[in-house]
Amino acid sequence: MSDGFSLAELAHLARQIWPLWLMLIFLGIAFYAFRPKNRRHFEECANIPFTTDGEESRRHD
Repeated sequence: MSDGFSLAELAHLARQIWPLWLMLIFLGIAFYAFRPKNRRHFEECANIPFTTDGEESRRHD
């Protein structure tokens, strides 16, 4: 017999803690997205569709 987890025990443990992992991942993403330090970066990214590139405008004329 081994001292570690069997595959069935490991699967049972994983089924029990997956909501915790998902919540931690969600909170990490939300923390990253709403940090004041990232505000300017996300505002610049949000405005990308409204900016014109000189090369693009010449191609459409």
